[in-house]
Amino acid sequence: MKNHQMTILGRLSRIAVLLLLLTSIVSMQAQAEDEPYLKASAEDMAWWQDAKFGLFVHWGPVSLRGTEIGWSRGGERRGRGGTGTIPAYEYDNLYRHFNPTEFDADKWVEIAKAAGMKYIVFTSKHHDGFSMYDTKVSDYKITSPESPYGRDISGELADACHKSGLKLGYYYSPVDWRHPDYRSATHDRYIKFMHDQVRELCTNYGRLDLLWFDGLQIHPMSGSGGETYYDPAWAEDWDAKRLFKMIRGLQPHILINNRCGLEADYDTPEQHVGYYQLERPWESCITICKQWAWKPNDTMKSLTECIQTLARSAGGGGNLLFNVGPMPNGEIEAAQVKRLKEMGVWLKEYGDSIYGTRGGPIPPQSWGVSTEKGDTIYLHILCEDKSIAVPKMPKTILDARLMNGVKVDYSATDDGVIISIPDKNRDPHDTVVALTVK
Repeated sequence: MKNHQMTILGRLSRIAVLLLLLTSIVSMQAQAEDEPYLKASAEDMAWWQDAKFGLFVHWGPVSLRGTEIGWSRGGERRGRGGTGTIPAYEYDNLYRHFNPTEFDADKWVEIAKAAGMKYIVFTSKHHDGFSMYDTKVSDYKITSPESPYGRDISGELADACHKSGLKLGYYYSPVDWRHPDYRSATHDRYIKFMHDQVRELCTNYGRLDLLWFDGLQIHPMSGSGGETYYDPAWAEDWDAKRLFKMIRGLQPHILINNRCGLEADYDTPEQHVGYYQLERPWESCITICKQWAWKPNDTMKSLTECIQTLARSAGGGGNLLFNVGPMPNGEIEAAQVKRLKEMGVWLKEYGDSIYGTRGGPIPPQSWGVSTEKGDTIYLHILCEDKSIAVPKMPKTILDARLMNGVKVDYSATDDGVIISIPDKNRDPHDTVVALTVK
């Protein structure tokens, strides 16, 4: 009798767990239906997943010192700890001397397009609190009467993007180490300030395709980058649900990243290529040099490293947001421009293996990665091996060629296929083999 009772109790426990699970699933589905503003639609995500490559720009008065934006500011970092090397008073007054007379939004857009980039994300406000646009709720801005420049840089960039067809995004930091109300007893006043600023960005500059928030809390996770930047408790700090509802109401087709306390539309692994993940969109944000903001004589990545970073991002199922830091005069450093244009030259020949593709179907291998589009699988061979082993896949290879049409030898094995590449046909950065499959 006792064993029988235990069996019944066990079954009831399993039923209770199943009911709890079903209730949770129904609740999540109801939330998705009741709060559609929390996620972009698959249709709105499509252009971004096809684009694969964007330009990130970190810039502000701190370029006068050549130190890191936000992080080099001294003073208290409420909610974080630590401090920077430039005294807060000195840092906060750099804008009075910041006069980037050589800034030309059209040239920036031309550089991005020459690099093969499809969108741009610009720092409208970093952790230092300085607004690179004409906000009406703060005088700490590029259009301040105390600013020798006085022009709305974000607005000029918006006009240049809309004119050229380049997609536009703004970076905005919910963190603000200068604002007196930030993470203080009057934090609610900061939230109003922050929401007002985001409303301005979503109202005053025409169509906005992306909002790239940058919170600071990082938690371990499995997934695209090994970290996550969202947390339900943190979302309450920013009143993020109400914020998202306002944003989507003003910009119905906008995409939002995962650094404002909510999961949002895509993950953002930083300074490394994300893990192989096809279930959830992601974008690696990586600098072309070492520092996000401009630094004199900073070490720049080689062309091979740049191209392989892009290929590995696409092959892993993600995008690459590649960062430059303009100089104090408003120009992007000539060496960085040259490197970006070299990437554009490579993409003119190999772009079909990047744009419009999805990661896989072959997970990253020791030799490189793969991308897929229609009935073509592109093998990005990032090593110097004379032959590579491609694991078995549920597709039949009908043909194998380099992007210039030269046929490539391949032979079946018990474990997959061996692809052979003659040395004379190798690309020095990324040898791409196109497999026609069915």
